[in-house]
Amino acid sequence: MVKIAILGYGTVGSGVYEIIKNENFYEKALNPIGVKYILDIRDFPEHEEKEIFTKDFEQIVNDGEVYCVVETMGGLHPAYEFTKRLLMAGKNVVTSNKELVATYGPELLAIAKEKNVNYLFEASVGGGIPIIKPMCTSLTSNRIEKIVGILNGTTNFILTEMINKGKTFDEALTDAQNKGYAERNPAADVEGHDACRKLAILSSLAWGDYVNYKDIVTEGITEITTKDVMYADKLGFVIKLIGFAKKDGRIFARVAPMLVPKKYPIAGVDGVFNAIIVKGNYLGTSMFYGRGAGKFPTASAVVADVIESVRHINANKAYLEWKEAAPDYMLPASESENRYFAITDTPKDQIESLFGDILTADGENGEYAFVTGVMKERDFTEKAAVTGLTKFIRVLES
Repeated sequence: MVKIAILGYGTVGSGVYEIIKNENFYEKALNPIGVKYILDIRDFPEHEEKEIFTKDFEQIVNDGEVYCVVETMGGLHPAYEFTKRLLMAGKNVVTSNKELVATYGPELLAIAKEKNVNYLFEASVGGGIPIIKPMCTSLTSNRIEKIVGILNGTTNFILTEMINKGKTFDEALTDAQNKGYAERNPAADVEGHDACRKLAILSSLAWGDYVNYKDIVTEGITEITTKDVMYADKLGFVIKLIGFAKKDGRIFARVAPMLVPKKYPIAGVDGVFNAIIVKGNYLGTSMFYGRGAGKFPTASAVVADVIESVRHINANKAYLEWKEAAPDYMLPASESENRYFAITDTPKDQIESLFGDILTADGENGEYAFVTGVMKERDFTEKAAVTGLTKFIRVLES
């Protein structure tokens, strides 16, 4: 039997334990799998296997029987220190910790390669949606051109409530918190940081260069209003928080609310569901869709990585390796090209004189919304300043 340990017995960690306890993966893993330790600072005196709980990390790192360790603690510290020591000790590590992977991925993958073990993180992006392994195996015959994703279920739920039920942002956020979809402090979700880290991981996998999430231009949805949603609908769009990355010479990546044409498949992804579109030069466009979070969807992806590591005992999955990128690897946001949406009461002839042909939707008292043609962001912001426009939303192109 292959023995594993679980670091952190929260939502995902407990899901991993339950799946392994209740399922027999012998045929898939070619070995039975058993949990030897669960590390947590809390006590679980009523647990059916309370004897396997420990507060002593040294017990796990020094136990030669433990082959694979599941890290579901979250955060950077002590998850980083624990993961590094485990890899250095020759143990495989599987994680759902997107913040850790996005921050220390290159270093941890290099250690795993040096020690001929694996650092696997399918669950760090998209929860239960299989996306990491397809990008590293099934899509390797393609040159990835673009990644477009709804990468955060909390923000997608909030925007869905605003679109379908006319709720304000605050009302939809409260509803998400009451349903357990949003944390009491929702900043990581609604300000775009969670989606940003996921996009950094996907971009690093797509192009082999480590994309630092700190280099990704990130905006959240806190400024989206019911008026924005209403005008977008009139113009044939819905608003989604989109993670967008492409490579054409240099890499460009952004997380921001965008107007998505209703005809696009991703426009119909509602509630807490996620969707990731990958465009390859030979395959064309492929979409991965499913539950992006939740106890068992995420835990199922973690367990799949455990099975993968057990199936390939003493073999490093060498396809996971990121190199440091050149200093100017990212295209500046000012050089990106988009169409733009804004609401104004400036006379249309003045707007048209600045932006050329525009698509419009009329409101009341001379107010209207408009969408520009494609232009560089620096040009749009310069022209917007002339009319006093301070708020705009980009339009997602196919």
